Amino acid sequence: MNKNNFNYNSFLLIIIALVWAGSFIVVDATVKQIQPITIAFLRFLIATPFMIISIFIFKKNQLIKLRDLHYFIILGLTGVTFLYIFQYLGIERTTPSTSAVLINTNVIFILFLSVIFLKETITKKRIIGIILSFIGVIFVLLAQMINDNIVFDNIFLTGCIFIIISALCWAIYSIIGKKIMKKYNPLLVITYIFIMGTLFFLPFISTDIIAEIGNVNLNGWLYIIYLSIICSVFGYIGWYFILEKTEASKSAVYLNLIPLFGIILSFFYGEKITIFFILGAILIIYGVYLTQKN
Repeated sequence: MNKNNFNYNSFLLIIIALVWAGSFIVVDATVKQIQPITIAFLRFLIATPFMIISIFIFKKNQLIKLRDLHYFIILGLTGVTFLYIFQYLGIERTTPSTSAVLINTNVIFILFLSVIFLKETITKKRIIGIILSFIGVIFVLLAQMINDNIVFDNIFLTGCIFIIISALCWAIYSIIGKKIMKKYNPLLVITYIFIMGTLFFLPFISTDIIAEIGNVNLNGWLYIIYLSIICSVFGYIGWYFILEKTEASKSAVYLNLIPLFGIILSFFYGEKITIFFILGAILIIYGVYLTQKN
């Protein structure tokens, strides 16, 4: 890879990380108008047709084999439906900065699952990373307990648990996705996942969804379009465009910028960021870095 391509790819990865970090702020603003599960459903209902069009544009359209269908069902549930149900319910009950930091624990879950199911080795450096990340989570929770602007109660704690469950969903998705993406093009895989994940939302959406949607104002629709087009379509297509040109492990390091950008954006959004919170975030980010290194 030449230097110009490296700079371009790095710039695109930074933009994607910033866009995905912004989604925590956007969801927090949108849940004031519409239920979290409805937001998640509308996000993928709008994004999915664009992803279908993209696989034809990039000539990646292909039917999946019936024997692999169960993998795609699990990926649809863990990579879209449950992932965003728990994540958005968590954001509603916590803060954007807390959610952006805690979601980064998915890398720790990925490491544990890789050791159990993929028989990957766990090094001393990775163990240190896990411990640091765990301490970081405790610091983040303690920081929010002493934050005057936040009511730390059962609702907030439940929200934190929802975010961590969301991180676990992403880890399961990543482990299974690693296997299935060896057989199919990544863009094709994510498109099928979007389709299935959108359908799996149906049992969870409100029976009053039409009336609920009718109450959304212009800003609310702009937020939903941001989540659908910018975060999902641009974010995922850009991500897999980069994966075709760089090593996945090198690209994944840039995901550590999401909690950092999330904290910065939350500050401008009006959140009070404490020293304890920043320290906890640093411990989580560095711990994740150690688990990903090499």
